[in-house]
Amino acid sequence: MAGSRVLCVLVVVLCCAVQGFAVTYTVGDTNGWVANVDYSTWTSGKSFAVGDTLVFTYGGGAHTVDEVTESDYSSCAIGNSITSDSTGSTSITLKTPGTHYFICGIPGHCSGGMKLAVTVGGNETTTTPASPSTPTPRTFGPPSPYSSTPLSSAGTISPSIITILFLGVTLLKLYLA
Repeated sequence: MAGSRVLCVLVVVLCCAVQGFAVTYTVGDTNGWVANVDYSTWTSGKSFAVGDTLVFTYGGGAHTVDEVTESDYSSCAIGNSITSDSTGSTSITLKTPGTHYFICGIPGHCSGGMKLAVTVGGNETTTTPASPSTPTPRTFGPPSPYSSTPLSSAGTISPSIITILFLGVTLLKLYLA
C-alpha cells in the first residue's frame, strides 16, 4: 500500500516537472540586440510561454530595452515606455499571456529594426512575428539536427525543475528499495 502511494506521488511530481519547463531565449541569438537584425524572422518558429525568459545582450548605454504599448511599437514612439533598461544585459521573464512589445529607446534605432513583438501563450503557445505565419506547437527535447536555431536559444531547464526531478528520482529510489 505504501509503495503505491510513493508511486502516485512520483507520477504527480514528474507530470509537474514536464509542464514546468521554462525556456531562456537569447534575443537575436549570436547577433544580440542590435540594429539591422530582422527580429520578426528571429521569432519565426519559436513558441513563447508564461515563465520563459528573454535575454537581451547589447552594449550598455548604446541601446535600451523598452517594453512599450502596441501603438508605441507600431510608430516607434519613445518616451512612454512601460519599463526600460540600458545595462547591457536585460533579462525579462514573460509573466502574462498576450503580446509583449519591445523597442530600443535610442532615437532612430527602432525604425532601424530594433523592435521585437512576442506573443506569449497560456497553455497553448504561439508566436506572432511581424508577418503572419502558422503557430508552432511547443515541443520538448533536443533541437533537430536540421534546425537552423543555434543551441544558445534552444533553451535551458530552470533550477526549480531540476529540484523537482531530483525529488522524483529520490522517491523512485525509496520505492524501489
